[in-house]
Amino acid sequence: MHIGCPKEIKPQEFRVGLTPNAAREAIAHGHTVTVQTSAGDGAGFTDADYIAAGATLAEDPADIFATADMIVKVKEPQAVERKMLREGQILFTYLHLAPDPDQTHDLLASGATCIAYETVTDDRGGLPLLAPMSEVAGRLAPQVGAWTLQKANGGRGVLMGGVPGVGPAKVLVIGGGVVGTHAAKIASGMGADVTVSDRSLARLRYLDDVFGGTFKTSYASAGNTAELAAEADLIIGAVLIPGAAAPKLISKAQLSELKPGAALVDVAIDQGGCFETSRATTHEDPIYDVDGIMHYCVANMPGAVARTSTIALGNATMPFMLSLADKGWRQACEDDPHLLNGLNVHAGHLTYFAVGRALGLDVLSPQLALKK
Repeated sequence: MHIGCPKEIKPQEFRVGLTPNAAREAIAHGHTVTVQTSAGDGAGFTDADYIAAGATLAEDPADIFATADMIVKVKEPQAVERKMLREGQILFTYLHLAPDPDQTHDLLASGATCIAYETVTDDRGGLPLLAPMSEVAGRLAPQVGAWTLQKANGGRGVLMGGVPGVGPAKVLVIGGGVVGTHAAKIASGMGADVTVSDRSLARLRYLDDVFGGTFKTSYASAGNTAELAAEADLIIGAVLIPGAAAPKLISKAQLSELKPGAALVDVAIDQGGCFETSRATTHEDPIYDVDGIMHYCVANMPGAVARTSTIALGNATMPFMLSLADKGWRQACEDDPHLLNGLNVHAGHLTYFAVGRALGLDVLSPQLALKK
């Protein structure tokens, strides 16, 4: 199979879909790999690294889209890239279709087979291709939240860990999954007073057992969330409904109940955001003010630490990428129901039910899609 990796063109996206090691592995399996010139520069991988791995280079992304059987990326294809996809081609990347009708319709029109990293599952009920980026985003959230809280950025001017005689920042993490757990660990390590809120009592028990004393836990009822939010200096939104749009947990009306200059970091923004006032921003212009509350809503947070993120993502995606290349998408998905759960679009059909519910579109079951 011919595997193509174009350079990411989303603003301030420095990650790359294939590491030189992944390219080397694919070539060792008998496949051909073409990488766009300078695609790895942002993550610290040179063209020479890819050539040493056995890959070929192409300056024009159109050449890659025109010839590759499978396109491997990081972020969802941008409009100009979607126009280059073709019938029968495999697209393997993050998609986040639920809040993005334009992308969904373009992918359906392309006829391509699109497998989303964020909906591939494992036998423990996890999301193995989302997890590494969730870990990165979770660990970044307190860091960017602390920066957003600085007075020069419009924040309250509160130091996360305080100093002797002055209390630390109060941090509310909404969601106790991978993002929330890592966010709470880092925020606690910075000396903040941290509470993690979640609707799963089993998850809260786990967090209390493992991290008891490091941070507090709270059941995420509407009343508890509102009370904790009103006391917080920093609120990190870390909720996830796999493949679906994120629920709105803090309304615009509630902003008036928050502390002036409080910071909201919405890690769920790539699924539409979990605050009503959230809108996607970029690393170039990451924060904005709504009613005196500072919002940090960068949709590709892990791109800020591109080398760490690229290597972590490549470690997770490589086995699935090789399976798709070795077997073809049908056989690979027949052999692995967890990979089949990643199928979002095939031959003009939407194949992921949560996206269909979010966008009001008909869905073909992925099992039936295997037969088309």
